[in-house]
Amino acid sequence: MSSYVLDFHEIDKANVEIAGGKGAQLAELTRIDGVEVPAGFCVTTDAFQRILARDPSIDDQLHQLSLLKPDDREGVRTLSAELRRTIESVAIPEDLVDAITRSLVRFGESTAYAVRSSATAEDLPTASFAGQQDTYLNIVGTDEVLRHISRCWASLFTERAVAYRLHHGFHGPVQMAVVVQKMVLPQAAGILFTADPVTSNRKVVSIDASFGLGEALVGGLVNPDVYKVRDGEIVLKEIASKQRAILASPDGGTHEQAIEPERQLWPALTDAQIERLEQLGRRIEAHFGYPQDIEWCLADDEFQIVQSRPITTLFPVPAVADQENHVYFSVGHQQMMTDAMKPLGLSVWQLTTPGPLSEAGGRLFADITAVLAPAVSGPAFAQALGRSDPLIGDALQTILDRGDFIPVVPEQGPSGPPAGGMPPGGMPAPIETDPAIVAELIERSRAAFETMKQEIRTKSGTALLDFVLADVRELKQLLLDPRGFQVITAAMDATWWLNQNLQEWLGEKNAADALTQSAPGNVTSEMGLALLDVANAIRPRPEVVAFLEQVEDDGYLDKLPALEGGSEARDAIVAYLDKYGVRCVGEIDITRPRWSERPATLVPMILATVKNVGADDSGEQRFEEGRRKAQEKADELLERLRALPDGQQKADETKAMIDRVRTFVGYREYPKYHMVGRYFAYKQALLAEAERLVHVGVLREREDIFYLTLTELHHVVHTNYVDDQLISQRKEAFDSYQALTPPRVLTSDGEVVTGTYRRDDVPEGALAGLPVSAGTVEGRARVILDIADADLEAGDILVTTYTDPSWAPAFVVIAGLVTEVGGLMTHGAVVAREYGLPAVVGVEKATSLIQDGQQIRVHGSDGYIEVLG
Repeated sequence: MSSYVLDFHEIDKANVEIAGGKGAQLAELTRIDGVEVPAGFCVTTDAFQRILARDPSIDDQLHQLSLLKPDDREGVRTLSAELRRTIESVAIPEDLVDAITRSLVRFGESTAYAVRSSATAEDLPTASFAGQQDTYLNIVGTDEVLRHISRCWASLFTERAVAYRLHHGFHGPVQMAVVVQKMVLPQAAGILFTADPVTSNRKVVSIDASFGLGEALVGGLVNPDVYKVRDGEIVLKEIASKQRAILASPDGGTHEQAIEPERQLWPALTDAQIERLEQLGRRIEAHFGYPQDIEWCLADDEFQIVQSRPITTLFPVPAVADQENHVYFSVGHQQMMTDAMKPLGLSVWQLTTPGPLSEAGGRLFADITAVLAPAVSGPAFAQALGRSDPLIGDALQTILDRGDFIPVVPEQGPSGPPAGGMPPGGMPAPIETDPAIVAELIERSRAAFETMKQEIRTKSGTALLDFVLADVRELKQLLLDPRGFQVITAAMDATWWLNQNLQEWLGEKNAADALTQSAPGNVTSEMGLALLDVANAIRPRPEVVAFLEQVEDDGYLDKLPALEGGSEARDAIVAYLDKYGVRCVGEIDITRPRWSERPATLVPMILATVKNVGADDSGEQRFEEGRRKAQEKADELLERLRALPDGQQKADETKAMIDRVRTFVGYREYPKYHMVGRYFAYKQALLAEAERLVHVGVLREREDIFYLTLTELHHVVHTNYVDDQLISQRKEAFDSYQALTPPRVLTSDGEVVTGTYRRDDVPEGALAGLPVSAGTVEGRARVILDIADADLEAGDILVTTYTDPSWAPAFVVIAGLVTEVGGLMTHGAVVAREYGLPAVVGVEKATSLIQDGQQIRVHGSDGYIEVLG
């Protein structure tokens, strides 16, 4: 055979660049014992390249296509259609026609074929590109096969395929091969997933089946039978009413045919066939090493496999050394950082936490199996987590209720909380209400930080890495200071005490929300209010405002002094950055760019504050207003309590709890502020060392260190050698992880266990969430996923995935907050309460269910959102 046409036995899974993803996978399938694949061959990418070279206009069309943005729908539509017409009009060279014809002759003149597109960016472990190119069934005759091969080549540039590649960042050259196979005329066909596509459980095989060709099922024309099999046992069998099927036509092509009424509820597969198919799927999965999405046909009681691709949407499972069951919960949901992290960020964060964490999909998870196992503490632990995040608590209770996943062991005394959240030794002892405790903790951290900054400037080479590793251990001890945890726990307990008792005694919902407005010492709240003062320094200078509205890069600070009033504006922004520039979105990842590194990130928030906040509004005034409201609310509640039986005692207890929560709640934000400050100092020093490694030729670029763990970087600095292939693999893995959504709760079976709110007090059609800041507000929803795009106006309601401390400056403009991730004591909730913003968090899929610009009403006391239109 020529290089243009290859039999399946001449290629394997490594030949994606020749045979495309589908062709390489099919060829590899033929090498698995017991797997039947319809006979066929592959028209290689060499043939495709010859076709492109035959028309000079194609190069220009490809160049124009490469310049398009993913959201340019009209451009994609026009250029892709032009390319397809051009490619289909190119005559296939005679030698290529001869090579294809010789392969077809072997099967006989009357044979029907399936002609399938097989792009090089298809059926990959990180992106399936499923359904983006064309497949043609029951093609009869050499001329028709050749015509449909041309159509497959052209389908590389269907509108959907081009848009998909642009959206997923596949900017490099993509080639097209074509698979030609003998047509299978099945009595049933369908799809097999070796991991349940609904729950992601790797131990459950899911089978969709219908009569006739699988095109009816893939195209959504029929409801399939659904079978689920676990460990060889059929655990679910849902028989659908199948009213039509797609069948092969005698003269070529396909047609739709109605199914006789008496057969519509017949199962497409027998139990024995279901079990055989499950075994076949497991054999294929074992060969490729990861879960598969398999297309199959059943003809004459034999299964033929016509496609197998990796399932790319599954969230990875943390690796373990044993075969026992494990339960994990997401540390990212606890930390308000659910994005994928690079290896350096993961390793530094792991070194900072109190116990071992498991890594999967660029995220960190705590293995809480041992805490859930005891008969007494398991439910109590699920309930405790549920107080701050009901969805996590409900998911854990769902697992406990099954009774067969976690081994039940006797209670053996108090169990400590999971790694990543609390210090060893369990819950801290009570602490007296004394502001001096907080002042002492902050001063000790500040002094340690200043000493560290002085010392790290003198370090380089392996001495720098030794210093960072040692200092991370010191940082960990500061963060786990039992005294600090006593303070934070005291604030949380006082909050819950106030909410529970004041609702019972006075019918007051979420009373602590109003009582904690403008609590002293909250560095995150202070950061947001400080932006008001920056805005006040800029607002009277129209030339500066006009300049900032055009800013596109981070060099704008150097240009400001040339403008009238620009020096004063620059001084205000620089002073803000000097104190808060260590922050950024996703700040627990040391590799993320800080505001000091990318000061342009702040410009949209500064402009929004200039535009929407009055000139007479300052951080000090806003803080004092909140303090006054909190005091008025406290006075009101205490007066109402005194009118009750035993009222004076209730009032005294409540007054003590109000003092306690206001004394301690502000410190909740300080440890993270201190941590990210040290992280930034580490980062600056490590990047300086990376510059040296680039200069001596060890690294290609300094940001390559982000794809190494801290220990690996130590080795690189010591040896002056780095594995470039490892860094490339890590970059590819990180890119794939970014597209995944991490679950709150995950099991070692790969099952994503989702919780629900289980509430009956939410109006029909409303979106349920967790109430974290009281009040009701109506306004325009602004769905914003990146703070750099924060085009906000007064009265807007911010709707986003999560808010870590870096979002606090936006809180001075908005009227309400809705997030997909969050809990009662997470950063966004704490700051929303201090600012008096109604807020509901933990609203599943809020950023997709709520459209940008819609009018919504946020019920911050009751925990739901109404979409008004």
